[in-house]
Amino acid sequence: MTIQICNKEEHGYDWIDINCPDDGELQEIAAAYGLHPALVHDCLQPGHLPKYESLEEYAFIIFRVYTDQEFLEADTVQELTNKVAIFYSASFFITIHRYPQPLLEPVIKRASMLKNTHQLLNGVARACLATYDEPSNDLAKSIDYYEEQVFLSSRNKPILKGLYYLRRRIDLLKRMLMLSRDIIENIDDHQGNVNTRDTRDLYVRLTTIYESLNDNINQLLNTYFSTASQRTNETMRVLTIFSVFFMPLTFIVGIYGMNFKYMPELQYPWAYPGVLLLMAAITVAIYYWFRRKRWL
Repeated sequence: MTIQICNKEEHGYDWIDINCPDDGELQEIAAAYGLHPALVHDCLQPGHLPKYESLEEYAFIIFRVYTDQEFLEADTVQELTNKVAIFYSASFFITIHRYPQPLLEPVIKRASMLKNTHQLLNGVARACLATYDEPSNDLAKSIDYYEEQVFLSSRNKPILKGLYYLRRRIDLLKRMLMLSRDIIENIDDHQGNVNTRDTRDLYVRLTTIYESLNDNINQLLNTYFSTASQRTNETMRVLTIFSVFFMPLTFIVGIYGMNFKYMPELQYPWAYPGVLLLMAAITVAIYYWFRRKRWL
């Protein structure tokens, strides 16, 4: 569906928004504005990564915006983000996206106040970046939850799968922001002003937040594996202590379990209780020895 939001007569430039485009619509727009076929083809690739490509007459931009659809195990580019393609020049501004983008609505309402396509590009870029702001808060809360489970929970919950998908999500969103660096650099160039500086500041703040989230989740994963290893070592220590208690007892039982004909002590009436007392004394001695070594 093609909608013309601005026109040259009223605003000095054309702004055409295309939602869920088909080949016919794109070919018609490409012929009208002289768009390169390879770039038009890039608009139809749902998994294309962010990029900025400058030509003589116009620039081509692909931005990935965070999708509002929540999937517990989402960890791919298409599951976590949607693509917004932009053809930009002084005389026209074309936005192409496969799904409706509510982020454009505030920019559309302010379109009459924007004097040129550079201001329009800055507004759209800022709106695209803003989609990463709220998810960063949600991801920080998720990290806090998993930190509590790792450090404070006494139950061994299966949280490794959740940590894996959380790490994948943070890493992917961080890479989407890093790949958008060229777009922000070209917006805030020699034509930059206070508004473009604000967009750059937002970009720097978001990249810093996601860098911090990435470091936190990696440290949390290392802590989780260290804690799991420590719990395993503690279990092995307890089992080892129990085995030490039973080693001399098993040795004594093994001796008297041998089928020799001549074992004189078997004829003594106090031999059986004597052996039991010996085994009890050995057990107590081992216990106090462990206590003295502070192994118990």
